[in-house]
Amino acid sequence: MEIDDPMKTTWTIDAAHTQAEFSAKHMMITTVRGHFDGASGTIEFDEDDPTNSSVVATLDAASVNTGQGQRDGHLKSPDFLDVERFPTITFRSTKVEKAGDGYRISGDLTIKDVTKSVVLDAEYLGVVTNMKDGRHAGFAAKTKIDREAFGLTWNVALESGGWLVGREITISIDAAADQAVAAQVEGTPAANAA
Repeated sequence: MEIDDPMKTTWTIDAAHTQAEFSAKHMMITTVRGHFDGASGTIEFDEDDPTNSSVVATLDAASVNTGQGQRDGHLKSPDFLDVERFPTITFRSTKVEKAGDGYRISGDLTIKDVTKSVVLDAEYLGVVTNMKDGRHAGFAAKTKIDREAFGLTWNVALESGGWLVGREITISIDAAADQAVAAQVEGTPAANAA
């Protein structure tokens, strides 16, 4: 997919209205939830044919937040994300396909120094006018990953059997993006644009 495809427009991820949430089993029976702030990236979006779109997104690994400081510190440590050495988590799409009422986005997810192919079940939520008279789009996506495949292998065996932290991580993304302002037309100051 070429970035200069005339059917595509560039959209910038709106960090203030984008959140990546995750959940994992704790002690086999309860669920711990958290999220990352600090999303950034761009979407090359074809509104007429979303399968002709692509996305590159980055999360600030140090922004991980489960609402419990000690646990967050552990997640940032070398046992898990090792944020001092690997400050970002990235996703780069490789293909978008129609799937029922939604889409399947295949791509490369990099956590720490490990890159694996993942597939997200995604939904395009539409476009509205934002508070600055620009265009604002909404997207949602979900996937599950095996954290150990990304080198996040720390765990503790339970006396009753099983493990302290589940291997499967469920990821849910609610993303907003704003269409990049087009270059001003020659001889027409941007300030005079309606």
